[in-house]
Amino acid sequence: MNLVDFSSSSLSLLPAILALGLAIVTRRVLLSLGLGILSGAFLLNDFSVSGTASYLGNLIKGLFISDGSINSWNMSIVAFLLLLGAITALLTLSGGTRAFAEWAQSRVKSKRGAKLLAAFLGVFIFVDDYFNSLAVGAISRPVTDRFHVSRAKLAYILDSTAAPMCVIMPASSWGAYIITVIGGILVSHGVTDYSPLSAFAHMIPMNFYAVFALLLVFAVAWFQMDVGPMRRFEYQASTGSRLGDEESGHEPIDDELGIEESEKGRVSDLVVPIIVLIVATMSWMVYSGAQALEADGKAFSVLGAFENTDVGMSLLYGGAMGLLSALITVAKQGLAVSDIARTTWIGAKSMFGAILILFFAWSIGSVIGDMATGKFLSTLIQGNLPVQLLPVLLFLLSAAMAFSTGTSWGTFGIMLPIAGDLAGATDIALMLPMLSAVLAGAVFGDHCSPISDTTILSSTGARCGHIDHVATQLPYALAGALIAAVSYLVLGFTDSLSISLLAGMCVFVMVCAVFGWMSRRPGKLA
Repeated sequence: MNLVDFSSSSLSLLPAILALGLAIVTRRVLLSLGLGILSGAFLLNDFSVSGTASYLGNLIKGLFISDGSINSWNMSIVAFLLLLGAITALLTLSGGTRAFAEWAQSRVKSKRGAKLLAAFLGVFIFVDDYFNSLAVGAISRPVTDRFHVSRAKLAYILDSTAAPMCVIMPASSWGAYIITVIGGILVSHGVTDYSPLSAFAHMIPMNFYAVFALLLVFAVAWFQMDVGPMRRFEYQASTGSRLGDEESGHEPIDDELGIEESEKGRVSDLVVPIIVLIVATMSWMVYSGAQALEADGKAFSVLGAFENTDVGMSLLYGGAMGLLSALITVAKQGLAVSDIARTTWIGAKSMFGAILILFFAWSIGSVIGDMATGKFLSTLIQGNLPVQLLPVLLFLLSAAMAFSTGTSWGTFGIMLPIAGDLAGATDIALMLPMLSAVLAGAVFGDHCSPISDTTILSSTGARCGHIDHVATQLPYALAGALIAAVSYLVLGFTDSLSISLLAGMCVFVMVCAVFGWMSRRPGKLA
């Protein structure tokens, strides 16, 4: 199929802008994504009806079939979502969710404690962003519900601990991928001062957005900083009748899925299946990575295993083991088979909306890739620019690209080599700062994008309306981006990490002061 080349045309931005703009204005995600997909399909096929129909047919087919076989990545994520929905429902049926909430309530004494619990869990479960958002959401939601924390606030906590932690941890699916890309860049430019792993370690404190986004999560949780649309959602949640997401159609707090909870539930009924889920997922990640290393004739290492692991199948295997554990839990309580089967179906069905959004997001991602949106954006930074400005410009451009395309990893793949080439052609000493700026910008743009799968899964994990999550998270993400931009600007001119971090901390304190004032000032809440 011959598609029109838009790599040098600003029209390549149209489908992304249309989808993003409509999603924000209309709050109708599927309609907005669908119109973005259609506009891109018509442009790519020069407005040929038959060509557009054929293109859309191949696009839909590609969601399920890839290279003549099942699209294992897409289907494994869909299956994991269905499994996790079923697990969550069964944990509710077992009474484990209620028992855990009561146990936590006796130890977590406040709304602040409930939010900090979710934040700490998000930091410690860093193996994969998808897994983080969904698993931490399932664990934290009963506790945050009991203390009337809005689902929007929980979604923000999930989203702002998942990717920021994964992008700075070498023993994660993100870290392994980034280290692989960095290794190729270092070799191509003859940089021998660092190994790929040591370069990644040096870049961790330079990933200013990830660092300050994590700090901001804990500051927001501790100081109760509710700004922008989040104020209204938190106010509604504090009334006790709703979780602050009425527009999203959520049921009241105590009747989320219409499942009657068992009176026999214990804390272990929730904890054991979740632990089985986590341990099985991580074990399969290490196992599948080890198998790949063995097939390539390489020695085993934990980092190497994560670099070569099959994340999709690991999530699927972990989800299957978690579901089996949950089924054993409810079976041991002697609950009726019909109730167990009905609950399993209710849980799986609760994920249909998120899966449908994911399909649309994957589709528009393919359209945006065919439109060469990323390539066009990357050309904007080429030219005679002051070398000191390159880190902050790379941060902003990577953010724009990730926001437009909805993918951090895609942005990494395009922008990291470009950053390496820019550093090689200007100042090789800025290699690591420039690479760090790309990582930070990609995570920021991904956070803000309504078409990002990570954003979708964070709202899914919190059971929050998707656009509600995007709107309420935006002020905090923009604040983190402001801090990061100032830090990269200082880093470019001073070449000093300590001075850059100090500048970032000064802006961070000012942001917290402003947010604190905004949270306390009177205004319309309901």
